[in-house]
Amino acid sequence: MADALSVVPASVLRNLSDKLYEKRKNAALEVEGIVKQLAVAGDHDKITAVINLLTTEFTLSPQANHRKGGLIGLAAATVGLTSEAAQHLEQIVHPVLKSFSDQDSRVRYYACEALYNIAKVVRGDFIIFFNQIFDALCKLSADSDANVQSAAHLLDRLVKDIVTESDQFSIEEFIPLLRERMNVLNPYVRQFLVGWITVLDSVPDIDMLGFLPDFLDGLFNMLSDSSHEIRQQADSALSEFLQEIKNSPSVDYGRMAEILVQRAGSTDEFTRLTAITWINEFVKLGGDQLVPYYADILGAILPCISDKEEKIRVVARETNEELRSIQADPAEGFDVGAILGIARSQLNSEWEATRIEALHWISSLLNRHRSEVLSSLNDIFDSLLKALSDPSDVVVLLVLEIHAGIAEDPKHFRQLLVFLVHTFREDNSLLEKRGALIIRRLCVLLDAERVYRELSTILEGELDLDFASIMVQALNLILLTSSELSLLRNLLKHSLVNPAGKDLFVSLYASWCHSPMAIISLCLLAQTYEHASAVIQSLVGEDINVKFLVQLDKLIRLLETPIFAYLRLQLLEPGRYIWLLKALNGLLMLLPQQSAAFKILRTRLKTVPSYSFNGDQFRRTSSGNPYQILHHMPSGSQITEDGDGMQDGGNSHNGINFALRLQQFEQMQYQHRMHAQAQAQSRNSYTTSLSKEVQRNEEPRCPSSSEMSGPPSRSSRRGPGQLQL
Repeated sequence: MADALSVVPASVLRNLSDKLYEKRKNAALEVEGIVKQLAVAGDHDKITAVINLLTTEFTLSPQANHRKGGLIGLAAATVGLTSEAAQHLEQIVHPVLKSFSDQDSRVRYYACEALYNIAKVVRGDFIIFFNQIFDALCKLSADSDANVQSAAHLLDRLVKDIVTESDQFSIEEFIPLLRERMNVLNPYVRQFLVGWITVLDSVPDIDMLGFLPDFLDGLFNMLSDSSHEIRQQADSALSEFLQEIKNSPSVDYGRMAEILVQRAGSTDEFTRLTAITWINEFVKLGGDQLVPYYADILGAILPCISDKEEKIRVVARETNEELRSIQADPAEGFDVGAILGIARSQLNSEWEATRIEALHWISSLLNRHRSEVLSSLNDIFDSLLKALSDPSDVVVLLVLEIHAGIAEDPKHFRQLLVFLVHTFREDNSLLEKRGALIIRRLCVLLDAERVYRELSTILEGELDLDFASIMVQALNLILLTSSELSLLRNLLKHSLVNPAGKDLFVSLYASWCHSPMAIISLCLLAQTYEHASAVIQSLVGEDINVKFLVQLDKLIRLLETPIFAYLRLQLLEPGRYIWLLKALNGLLMLLPQQSAAFKILRTRLKTVPSYSFNGDQFRRTSSGNPYQILHHMPSGSQITEDGDGMQDGGNSHNGINFALRLQQFEQMQYQHRMHAQAQAQSRNSYTTSLSKEVQRNEEPRCPSSSEMSGPPSRSSRRGPGQLQL
């Protein structure tokens, strides 16, 4: 201190703390001259003493004017030192940096001015303090005082010039600080940061691309800034980096892919578009580096396929196709299970386009990596079954194609149909709304006969009789009406002459027994008319309820469709197809006379030619009654199932034991009747218990005069299941 006071006059020190800027400036010029003389003399001890004096007595003073004078003095001392300033920079720079956080805005302003003058003198030697200066400037860029901001901008430009021309700048030491600052939300700070990133990237000797993963997320974060200028600057910087990536032979795609995947789910449209654009380029350029990240990338792409912004949808679809076209191998790190997991999760998306693409991925994986997919089948099977309830027909059809692909293996074929029946049992609305679509498509993909045989086997042992009846009715309707099952119908039509048709008839018969109308339809389709008549006769003990009549009504209307045109033409030969006529008359007798179905069938039967059968000739009956043919059969004549007379039809034909089949049908119907009775008893029991509960609740009421006079009269006694009033 004494050395400093001996070389710096008291008047200079007094003027250095004066409130007038001109006096402080003049005093600083005198300090510059003093320091210059000491430097020429090589007396660095006194120079150090002068700097310490300026620091302790001025920059650290509680008086603002003292602090201002101290800052000007330190800058002046640096100018006086010129080329020898480097050895005193540690003493000079730190007090100035500390003043950047001064409460007085004028002090902060003079700190910027002082550091600017110091930097101009020392230039490259200044680099060792770069991180500290950068941190200070980062804060000053958002200063509340406009003059301080202007001064900080001037200093910032000078520091950028120094850094770009210096060969001592360490990007490795700077990146951690930049990464930390990238999370700041202040718009001025963001502009400051983007400016530095752009400048450093323009320096050939600085590899900013190698450190891009460290600050990429921060740049993407700026894309959603409220300031258009900041968004534009961030986008410009990102575009430049993307171009560099395209031209660079070595890029760390993996770390950046993780960032892009997160940003692709941003709520900001511009951020999503930029992220998906980057992902698109990465998929094209990344090669083997991206294989471990395919699942994450797919998880980002699939939701964007349904984005409300068309540009995003277009890029996402292109990226999805590009990714799916890559022939990756599990041995190279391609995780089939992870991809399946992403696709499965996207099946729950609210957007149809996303669900469709997820199914395309599952289908593609099944074709390319069948064994891996089947090993993970338990993880996706339930989701695929639930997808059958999807409101989109396109989705359902794709799901069925996948199921069909899985079911190429026999064990998976049965598993599929078992689970399908289970799903229909649990969700009756699915059977009602989508049952026909699902069954028809499976018949196309997996062979109709195979599907129907397996379903029949499953339903034959179905314990839920009500469901079994509904399911059989649905299958029967599909069999009779679907164009996809025309070959199956043709096969059944020849059941009496074709062994394959016979086997199919017998196979379906077992489960078709759950529904009387289904079994009659099957017999009419197979032209086993005598057996159809026998089945109809066996319905004498059946409960002719509304459900029964509804099914019968459907059957009568089906008989008028093109499917049964052959049957209607056979009515032109009533003598040959006597059992067909008898079966149809039997159905007519089951219908209420006022029903539309009764009128339809009666009208049809009235058109039958009025012939009776006698040997090999037909003759018209005198009455003209088409039904009279049944009474003109010669006694002892037997008509076989195919209509040829005078043969031993008996109880079997082409190996079909019709007596056994009829017994099978009657046994199944008996089970249904017992089941219906049990349900009725259960309902009655519930009603009775409810009645007793109501009675107990009413007992505390005061008895009426008639109740007090004696036992209740006959008219007041309750019947079973009736509430006492």
